Amino acid sequence: MSKPLLRFAPSPNGPLHLGHALSALTSWAAARRLGGECLLRIEDIDLGRCKPEFVGAIFADLHWLGLDWREPVLRQSARFEAYEAAADRLLAMNLLYPCFCSRTDIAAQAQGSDPDGAPLYPGTCRHLSPDEQAARIARGEKAQYRLDVAAATARTGLLTYTTAMPTLSDRPQIRFAWPERWGDVVIQRKDVPTSYNLSVVVDDAAQGITHVTRGRDLEAITDIHVLLQMLLGLPSPIYHFHPLVPGPDGQKLSKSRHAQSLADLRAQGWTAADVRRAVGFSAGP
Repeated sequence: MSKPLLRFAPSPNGPLHLGHALSALTSWAAARRLGGECLLRIEDIDLGRCKPEFVGAIFADLHWLGLDWREPVLRQSARFEAYEAAADRLLAMNLLYPCFCSRTDIAAQAQGSDPDGAPLYPGTCRHLSPDEQAARIARGEKAQYRLDVAAATARTGLLTYTTAMPTLSDRPQIRFAWPERWGDVVIQRKDVPTSYNLSVVVDDAAQGITHVTRGRDLEAITDIHVLLQMLLGLPSPIYHFHPLVPGPDGQKLSKSRHAQSLADLRAQGWTAADVRRAVGFSAGP
C-alpha cells in the first residue's frame, strides 16, 4: 500500500491566521504520526479575490512555522479542465441543471437555512423545462449549475464515510452522510466552471489523498463531498475534524472578520513556538 497522504489547502484570498496555523500543524502532525506526507495545495479558483501576494505570504508563514512540502504545489486555477470534465459527467447523469437565480431571489424564496446559516435554495430552477433553460441561456442569461441532490441520493442510496483521530492506534468510526440538508448545491459557479465542493473532491482523488484533517466548521459539508465522491467513482479519504480557534468574541477566527494574521503576530515578536503553544501544539512540526 502507498503511504498515507494528507494535504493543507488554503485559499490565497487573505492572510493566514491562528486558525490556519492549527489546521496546518494538525495536518503535518497527523502525516508524521501516520508515517506519511502532507502536501500543500493552493485553492485559488476565486480569480477575483485570490492574489499572488497572498500565495507568497502563505509560503512564508508555513516556512516560519517550520513546515515544508513537496514541489510543485498544485494550484486549482490551472485545473479548470479537470473540473469541467467532472461536471460534464454529472451533467451526463442528468444530475445538474442551470440556475438563473440571484442571491436576492434565493433569500426571498428560501424556507429555512443550510448548516452554514445561508438561505436554503428552494429548487426554483430545477423545474424549468429544457426548452426554457435553452431559451434563457440563448438570451445570454448567466447560469450556475446546481446538483439535484434528491436525484443524486436516489442514485447512490445511503451514504457513509469514515472518521478517525489521526493516529494509527485509533479505532475508525463510520458516520452517515446527510447531503439533503444542503439543498441543491452549486457545482459550477457563474464566473468559473467549478466550485469549492467539486474541485476539492476532484483534487483529493487526483493527488491520492488518504486522510483529511479539517476544522469542525467543514464537518457538515463533508456530506456533499462524500456524495460527489460516490457519484464520480472517487475514493473517500478518512476524515478528522479538529476544534476551531475562537477569537476574542468567542466566534471562530476568519478572514472576513479580519482576524489578526500570522504576519502581524510575527511583527509583534511572536515566535513559531508561541503560535504552536497558542493553538495547542507544544512541540515542533
